[in-house]
Amino acid sequence: MDVKDFYYDLPQELIAQDPLEDRSSSRLMVLGKTSGEITHRRFSDITEYLKPGDCLVINNTKVIPARLYGVKEGTEAKIEILLLKRKENDIWETLVKPGKKAKIGTKIIFGEGLLTGEVVDIVEEGNRLIQFSYEGIFEEILDQLGQMPLPPYITHQLKDKNRYQTVYAKYDGSAAAPTAGLHFTPELLEQIRQMGVSIAEVTLHVGLGTFRPVKETDVLKHHMHSEFFQITKEAADLINQTKENGGRIISVGTTSTRTLESAADEHGHLTEKSGWTDIFIYPGYQFKVIDGLITNFHLPESTLVMLVSALAGREHVLAAYEEAVREKYRFFSFGDAMFIKPD
Repeated sequence: MDVKDFYYDLPQELIAQDPLEDRSSSRLMVLGKTSGEITHRRFSDITEYLKPGDCLVINNTKVIPARLYGVKEGTEAKIEILLLKRKENDIWETLVKPGKKAKIGTKIIFGEGLLTGEVVDIVEEGNRLIQFSYEGIFEEILDQLGQMPLPPYITHQLKDKNRYQTVYAKYDGSAAAPTAGLHFTPELLEQIRQMGVSIAEVTLHVGLGTFRPVKETDVLKHHMHSEFFQITKEAADLINQTKENGGRIISVGTTSTRTLESAADEHGHLTEKSGWTDIFIYPGYQFKVIDGLITNFHLPESTLVMLVSALAGREHVLAAYEEAVREKYRFFSFGDAMFIKPD
């Protein structure tokens, strides 16, 4: 399977740089999973495609303001750090720019000493382990000093940090937002509940692997970064019950999808579970849990386009993307949405 099989031509001006004022007013392309039929709607019309007895699965992870700017002790050289994974004893795996300035033993000062870090090890791909020192609560200091780690294709910082969070974000830990969920408002979620659709919450802390390009020509040689997930007994029971009763599982986002498909047994049954997943879903994959998917429009040749193609077929997906370009949909994190609906 060649990575070029998942290429499409995207004009730069269609990459959304800012979120819409009203989350649910983005456009919605509805794509028939097996028919490939396309309908153009607004996101708030999603209610017309859900049925009583369905279960909507959302990822309640919260993005941390993981980008920090500091100076190297002694030289005052500027250093940028991105927090990737929390380890024990205030140690984080980080991405450091420029890396050559961050040898083991290097001390970095943030916010005039409010936070300091020391490079204690170098790990795979040149990432650094940094041990932080501070007084008070780390999360509060991070909120004060950190910036949202927006994707590389977004060229400016947000006026309001919360626009890169879903309205149901609960648990700190992501380096990127589960962006399909950005379209929901509390009012829309309440409307969905009132229809008799249940909502199950799972957690997957999104890593920067989300933006990692597939560098291998042969897709099958690509290795996914691992990400932490958690499914509660309550969520597992709700999803299992929905399936037993003939309801459909509609996943909000590729992260919710990867969580469910990682945790399920071969019959699609879920139990309470947590751990790390590096599941890579591409065409040929047989889905065990989900029936439909709400997602955004993803980067050409990305693992996310491959996941969507596994669900709706590569030809249907690429034809839909070409139509989205013609119709001037907004692409990527702050862009419009697609619903792959069960036919």
